Amino acid sequence: MNVTAYRRGRTVRTIAASIVAVAALSVTAACSGGGDGGSDNAGKANSSATAPASGTDAQGADKAEGGKENQAGKENQAGKENQGGKENQGGKEGATGVKDAKSQTQKSGGGSESEPVGDCDINKTAITVQNVKSPVNHMLLKATNKAGVDCKLVGYPGLKFGASAQAATPVNEDSKPQAVVMLAPGESAYAGITTSAADGSGAEGGKVDSLEVFIDGSEDPKPVELPGGSVYVDSAAKVTYWQTDAQTALTW
Repeated sequence: MNVTAYRRGRTVRTIAASIVAVAALSVTAACSGGGDGGSDNAGKANSSATAPASGTDAQGADKAEGGKENQAGKENQAGKENQGGKENQGGKEGATGVKDAKSQTQKSGGGSESEPVGDCDINKTAITVQNVKSPVNHMLLKATNKAGVDCKLVGYPGLKFGASAQAATPVNEDSKPQAVVMLAPGESAYAGITTSAADGSGAEGGKVDSLEVFIDGSEDPKPVELPGGSVYVDSAAKVTYWQTDAQTALTW
């Protein structure tokens, strides 16, 4: 009886010890499995947190880069448009300048694209003469273009005072202008006439009652009425070259 009871008690203790050992192993395994799971979950969480952040940053960088490229493209396009506008403007201004220059050339009678300006026709030129107060012993000759086109007065007018005059009145060489006088329709040119010496030193003086005027390019003279019907003329008489204004014509 005692031996059997002893054996049963020992068997019960052995089973209990085995149960305790198995339970301890189960707890240890559970703890180890939980730790690994936690690490994996933490890794996954960290990976999940990092991945979206990295994706957002990359997407932002791409947008920023795209914005720069778009801005650069707009600036380049604007530059090309501005440059093109300047070139077009320069082309228009250049064309306008050529047109203006051509118009000016045609107006002045120069250049190969316009007709050359001819001499004024004495039959289409109104010629008058008048006395002036200053200088003394002077008259002013005026020629006005009555033609419908431009013409030129070359040199100086030829004057023949009186029917018995043997030669034309000499010219004052000091009055020669730098360029030929050009007259548009309606414009006038002038010549100053010294009729006699102011100090009475002239010779062969006398009154004349007629005046004929010659202009370059015309064979026949044009009679011009003298103010008062007559004028005193002596050997000091002279005439100036054609001038563009009356003041200049009366300088000599």
